[in-house]
Amino acid sequence: MKITIIQPDIAWEDKKANLNHMQNLLENIPADTHLVILPEMFTTGFSMSTEALAETPFSQTNTWMTSLAGKLNLGICGSLIVKENNSYYNRFFFVSPNDKSAFYDKRHLFSIGGEDKKFIRGNTRAIFQYSGFRINPVICYDLRFPVWTRNRNDYDLLICVANWPESRREVWRTLLKARAIENQCFVAGVNRVGTDPEGNSYAGDSMVINPKGQVIASIPEYQEGIASTEISLQELEDFRAKFPVWKDADDFEIL
Repeated sequence: MKITIIQPDIAWEDKKANLNHMQNLLENIPADTHLVILPEMFTTGFSMSTEALAETPFSQTNTWMTSLAGKLNLGICGSLIVKENNSYYNRFFFVSPNDKSAFYDKRHLFSIGGEDKKFIRGNTRAIFQYSGFRINPVICYDLRFPVWTRNRNDYDLLICVANWPESRREVWRTLLKARAIENQCFVAGVNRVGTDPEGNSYAGDSMVINPKGQVIASIPEYQEGIASTEISLQELEDFRAKFPVWKDADDFEIL
């Protein structure tokens, strides 16, 4: 499967500008891309203005994603602010070219930034299948919690979409590699660049990592851009068979 990661600057709380910008960036992706990954809250930036910015499920942004997925014959994913049953969620959406979809609500809300005051946390992992891969999506702060992302032999690719600040960029890069190594999986971490009115700067550091912790695709820091790479399910299965760490893993339950 060929995946393409997109590292954009995000216009603050301007959905129209961001959707237009993402569409322009998508024009430059390889024609044989199977899956495109956009950052966390790619239509708004990491805003707590939930009342003004939230969408109902399967509305404006989801319609845009569905249209592009069909037009370009690929899967597309990223997170946005969603209102459902009078509650707000930081929701990861995935849409396939045949109009199949999946979603995941962020479990670990960034309480330091007040996200827990505005959003309801999700309580379930949402592993879905696409192009032969079992995919586990997480959002930004989730990356810090290895129990939540622990591979129980149930996924092959971990996707983390983020608005991860420059001040903690070394943590971001280290955790992405750690999650790949400990879970024997591919990891795609997609972040933004630029600044926001909250005083945060973003370096990007978007990358794809193989199960050995090696970076196999990346986008230059502080720059908008795209990067593509092939990931092989056979390569992953061969590695797991040759070095079956998963057989010695501890059993546990998530409450």
